[in-house]
Parts: sequence; C-alpha cells; structure tokens
Amino acid sequence: MLYSQLVIGEIHFCEYVQYVMSVFFLLFSLILTHGEQGMKRTLIVGLGSAIFALSSLAIAQGVAVTIGNGKLLGSQSAGVDAFKGIPYAQPPTGALRWQPPKPVSQWQGERQAVRYGNDCLQNPFPGDAAPVGDAGFSEDCLTLNVWRPSDAEGKSLPVMVWIHGGGFVNGGSSPTIYSGAEFARDGVVFVSFNYRLGRFGFFAHPALAPQSLRGNYGLMDQIAALKWIQQNIADFGGDASKVTLFGESAGGFSVISLLTTPQAKGLFQQAIIESGSGRYNINPHLTYQQAEKAGLAFSRQQGVEGEGGKVLDALRNLPAVTLVNGLNMANMFIDKGYSGPMIDGELIADEPQVQFRQGKFAHIPLIVGATNSDIGFAPRVSHYQQALASFGKVDLTQMRHHWDPQEKLTPQQLADTIASDRFMVEPARFMAQEISRQNVPVWQYRFGYVAESLRKNVQGAEHATEIPYVFDTLKGRYAKAVTPQDEAVATQMHHYWVNFVKTGNPNGEGLPSWKPYQRESDNLLMFPNGGAKETADIRDPWAMRLDAISKTQ
Repeated sequence: MLYSQLVIGEIHFCEYVQYVMSVFFLLFSLILTHGEQGMKRTLIVGLGSAIFALSSLAIAQGVAVTIGNGKLLGSQSAGVDAFKGIPYAQPPTGALRWQPPKPVSQWQGERQAVRYGNDCLQNPFPGDAAPVGDAGFSEDCLTLNVWRPSDAEGKSLPVMVWIHGGGFVNGGSSPTIYSGAEFARDGVVFVSFNYRLGRFGFFAHPALAPQSLRGNYGLMDQIAALKWIQQNIADFGGDASKVTLFGESAGGFSVISLLTTPQAKGLFQQAIIESGSGRYNINPHLTYQQAEKAGLAFSRQQGVEGEGGKVLDALRNLPAVTLVNGLNMANMFIDKGYSGPMIDGELIADEPQVQFRQGKFAHIPLIVGATNSDIGFAPRVSHYQQALASFGKVDLTQMRHHWDPQEKLTPQQLADTIASDRFMVEPARFMAQEISRQNVPVWQYRFGYVAESLRKNVQGAEHATEIPYVFDTLKGRYAKAVTPQDEAVATQMHHYWVNFVKTGNPNGEGLPSWKPYQRESDNLLMFPNGGAKETADIRDPWAMRLDAISKTQ
C-alpha cells in the first residue's frame, strides 16, 4: 500500500544542502543575466521553481505493511522500502530492567516507521569499531529496521540479519554504513536491530540469581529479535526458513554464541562471522558467579548494599546514566563494576572452541574471516623477548621470523601483530578447520584492502574496515574520497555475501572462484590491497605463524 508522506529524514543531509545551494546559485545567475529590470519577475519565477524542486525532493513515496502488532508506515525510495524503529520488545526499563525481553503489545492505528529508534544507552567511542548514527541514545532501545525490495510483497525472499559490533558496550543499528538498502536492491530482505549494551545488557548480581535466564540480557534481546523475524518477516516478503545471520566484532561473537546455544535453534539457517574471534568468549572463562562480583562491586559503588529484593529495586531505580558511568570500549576490561557476556549455563555454556571441537553448534553453511591488521590487546613492550614471551622457551629468532622476516618491526609493532593474530586471525582459521572437519561447508576469507585515501597513514586493513565494502556503503564512510578501485572491491565483496544469502554458496558469475575451506589446502579467499583484480583463493600465507599461535591455545 502506497501513500504520500514527508520523509526529509530519508534524504542524506549533505545532498540536501548541496541541492539547496545549487538552486539558489542558479537563481542568482538568472538575476545577473536579466538585470535589475527583470529581477522581480525572475525572483518570483525562480523562488517558485526552488520551492517546487525542494518539495519534490522532500516528498517521497510512502509504503505500509501490517504485521501482528499493527500497521506500520515506512518510506519508499529508489526501489527500496524501509521500515525503521519497529519495536520488537517492550522497553526494558523500570521493573523490566535486567529481565528477559517481553513481547510488544498490539498498537492501535498506524505507527510511523521512517526513523531509526534510539540506539542503546552508552558512552560513545570514536572510530570504525563502533560507529553510531544521529538517532540518539536511550535505555528504551529495543527496535529493529527492515529494508526490502519495493516489489517484495507476496514474495518469499531470503533474509539477512545484522548484529552490530562495539565490544558489547558501544554501537547501534543507525549508522549510515549499516544501511540495508543495497542488499534490498539485490533481492534480499534485510534486518538490523539494537540490543542492550554494557551494564544494561550484561549484569549479574545475587539478587538476580533466581532467574532461569540471567546475566546475558543483550543476548536474550538478540534471540527475541530473531523470534520476531520468524513471526513477522513474511509480511515484508521475506522467507523465515531462509535466514542468514551475520555480525562483526561483538556481532561476530554474538553469532558464535547463537550458533552454540539451543535457545536459538532453528532461528537462522546460515551465518557469517566477521572478526568474531572463535576460540574464547570476549572475557575468557568468565562464569556467572565471577560476574556477580562485578555486579556487587558496582552496587557498592552506588551505595546499594545487600542481596535481597530491596537491593534489586534500588538498582532498578538508579538513573540510567548512572549505569553507563563512563563505560565504553576504552575501559571495558578495567572497569571493576562491569563483566560483559558470561558463561551462564543456559545461553553460553562454555568457551566456543570447546563447543566447536565437540560438534555442539548448528551445522549450517558458514563464512568466517578477519582483517589482516585486526584488533588485538597487546601488552606494552620494549624488547623483542617481551613481545614473544607468550611462546615460552623457543628459538626467538626463528619465531620472530614468522612475523618479521625482514626485521623491520619494532618490538611493540611485533607485539601488536601477534596480538591481532591471537585474538582474531588465528581463531577464524581455527573455526574453519574445526567446522570443515565435521563436514559442514565453510568458506574462509581475509580482508587486506585499504581505501586508497588512507594508504599514506594506514599499513593494513584495520578492525571493522571491511564493513562498508560488505554493505556497499563506501560513500557513507569515505564520501567523495571513494575511488573506482574502492568501489570495485565493494561490488565484489558485497556480491559474495549476496550470493551466499541466496544460495548458501558465495560463488557467482563474474567473481573469482572461492572454494570451501579444506585443511589439506589450508585455503582462504584473500581480498588484497591490490584490489578486486587480485582477489583470489590461495593457500594461507601466514600458516607458520598461525600454527605457532595454535600450539599455545
């Protein structure tokens, strides 16, 4: 159902300003051409034209859809329908703070769905690892967004679901680079959502211990969003039996948790893990009982003592900003009052590497990978021996040669590179090895492309930099600095992901062949710095250094 609606929020702000300026520059030139005598007439005609043009730009076609909870009014532009800010659970505030998400009640009339809901409350962290849009922040944040082709009604299209990163303390679904419009243009129904972060999403306390599901509330939100998709996506033209889940960083960790928990069984049929590690949870070996110590420490910081129901009431009455308390990716590992995701025995049963080795994961087609200069948490070092200390008693010269054959790295650069491999790169390879060993199809990649505008200052593809290539949203990240070579890589990577969503295999016409991982060939698809023309399925060039790390796990 189509209707006319004012949707200036759908117009990119910079394009809007440029359009306004161009209209008035044209008007000014007309005045100069016609002189003072014709100025009045030209002003009237020109202003009328400007108003008409701007009105045409601001008025976009709208679209409606009815789901189980009621009617939604979204927007339609360039062949894509967008529905934003749809609640998938009740606001987790007041008595619902630190409760599993509750279903949304039915609403009356038409609900506007043209703007993102608030991203979850946080202390923002700059950079590509956890970008945020301009939606604002709130504890009331459990909303999702759907993009679909404008002709999707009555169809049964494959569905793609995005989980954003940000260390479980930052990020949101509203950044421009996370727009699902390009996936929708390629025939996919795309969904993104917010989930509780920081102490709102991951909190343990003795007063909460009696809950059957406890601690990992952000993960509960993710499961609730996936259940919402199962119940409602057909109304958008999506196929609930053909859902591909993907995420990056904390989103990748989340995908792994959802692959290995019975609570998410059947909610998705394929998955992609981008820089999601794969051996350990983000806080290794953290149990619920250990997480309780962080909850008690935070409680004491706020002057709330004890363990009973009154304590829980007092904690739930704390202002939301008090729970943030400056927490973000810069201090999440040193904040004594924050735990992060924990082994709770229900949603997270063990470390991922244990689950994968035992075959306790959803045996579905997968893509796994990392960037070639991914994130790691290296100690500060001043000597090569310190950088290599984690390998024990070994030939340090030979070990250093694995990473630095030309001996150009400083001790700190060597430590940083090893930390990146240990935290992200080797675990991705480990997952490919274990999953393929159990005869599950898995494709491994490594992203090494750096945008041409950054190459003077950046040596490798840093954490999260593959995202705008996957989404084909480079202009939302690099604006006018995007080059044809950048665009070629984005087109290539985006279509691998689209093909996988549609067929369970990333290969397709016009793309370099990408073979499923085989331990014997130890292969991966390399997206190299040379660009799309050099993308190729190759034997892992870092095998020796990654083998050295795997021996220490």
